[in-house]
Amino acid sequence: MRRSYVILGIIAVLVFIGLNSYYIVDEREKALRLWFGEVTAEIGEPGLYFKVPVLHEIAKYDDRILPLDTEPLEVTPADDRRLVVDAFARWRIEDATQFRRAVGASGISGARSRLERILNAELREVLGSVPSDAVLSVDRVSLMNQIRDQSRDEAAALGIRVIDVRIKRADLPDQNLEATFERMRAERQREAADEIARGNEAAQRLRAQADRTVVETTSEAQREAEIIRGEADAQRNAIYAEAFGRDPEFFAFYRSMSAYERSIRGGNSTLVISPNSEFFNYLKSDTSAQIARSAGTPNDTRVETETDGSADAGPVIEVPGAGLGDEDATATDSAGGDDATQEQPADG
Repeated sequence: MRRSYVILGIIAVLVFIGLNSYYIVDEREKALRLWFGEVTAEIGEPGLYFKVPVLHEIAKYDDRILPLDTEPLEVTPADDRRLVVDAFARWRIEDATQFRRAVGASGISGARSRLERILNAELREVLGSVPSDAVLSVDRVSLMNQIRDQSRDEAAALGIRVIDVRIKRADLPDQNLEATFERMRAERQREAADEIARGNEAAQRLRAQADRTVVETTSEAQREAEIIRGEADAQRNAIYAEAFGRDPEFFAFYRSMSAYERSIRGGNSTLVISPNSEFFNYLKSDTSAQIARSAGTPNDTRVETETDGSADAGPVIEVPGAGLGDEDATATDSAGGDDATQEQPADG
């Protein structure tokens, strides 16, 4: 029974030694073989390797490009305008032995903390020597290259190669950001007010020019209209004067008839005028009939002046056939007697 325990113990020891006597290095890794903490070999090629169990320690490190995102850092450029800079880096373990001696057993995590301190120091140094406008312009590329080169020299002592450094964000601190926005808004409002003032000035000039053009055009049109109207009045007066000069009596008769036509219209026209007024000269005498006969126009209207014994009796205008049908009008004309026959105009 005791022998079986011994055999089982020996088998367990042999299995343990067999399992711990080899190790595999992946193509994405670098390995160090340590003898009591001292580096005895660096394995960079992938494959299967053997070691002495318990006495040999194997340390493996990632051989790929590793990222590093730094915490936001507040820097003060040369113009004393503080900026919050957020950067990141890409790095790789170049010398595994040197890396082990520099960072010890902390490995990748210890290397990240030390590399972040190096990047922060270089960021403060490089960005603190230039104005903030350079950080916010296209000159940022040259600044990032300068930070990369200086960080690479510092990180070489750790067995690390810094491949690239980039600035993700460079903003003002939160306490200064609102004040900066206020200044920007005030500047934009001032520019907008200037533009509005210039626009109003230009609009006022255009309105004044348009008003002046309107006044000039209207005045010119009114002047030409008055000239044309004056010429037309002159021609009209000349025609009237010529007609008056040819036959003054007929001219007076025509004017009176026109006045009668304009004043006596409709069925309820009422004139309150003295019967002795000159307005009724052609209604209370036979002058109209004489003028009508001399002008060769038919005299279909018999004008009589009737009086009822009073001094205010007015003229009576009688129109043949007024208020009668066609047969009554014909009978009236036939019964007119000698007076109606005498008032007919002569042919020719």
